[in-house]
Amino acid sequence: MSDVLKMGCAECGALNQVERQRLSNGPKCGKCKQPLFNGEPVALTEANFHALVERSDLPVVVDFWASWCGPCQMMGPIFAEAASELEPRIRFAKLDTEAQQALAGRFGIRSIPTLIVFSEGKEVARQSGVLQGPQLRQWLAPHLV
Repeated sequence: MSDVLKMGCAECGALNQVERQRLSNGPKCGKCKQPLFNGEPVALTEANFHALVERSDLPVVVDFWASWCGPCQMMGPIFAEAASELEPRIRFAKLDTEAQQALAGRFGIRSIPTLIVFSEGKEVARQSGVLQGPQLRQWLAPHLV
């Protein structure tokens, strides 16, 4: 990876460039001026998936979930806590498989929750099932910038 990372803004979708050493300085979108990170998972849709995942140089971990899924409900707070601790070293995002069936299908999601780590828009790791906080952090460790 270079010293400058491209990443999309969750608010407006604009592509931003941030120097790696300035990630922890609270970078803001050059277009809408909103923070690029807020310590919470971003909701993914067809409309923002390309900007936030496929065009991002920063690794993105996506939680594929559904509201009716008990294990997904267990995983939600664990995922949110990890986001508050690990962003901006990796971006956290959630994709509702019921609302975004085409995207879920595109990645062959067969069971939920499923976590996928994307690096430069490509899948590099996948894990199905609930992970506890320490397990999640250990699984993500090799992908942090």
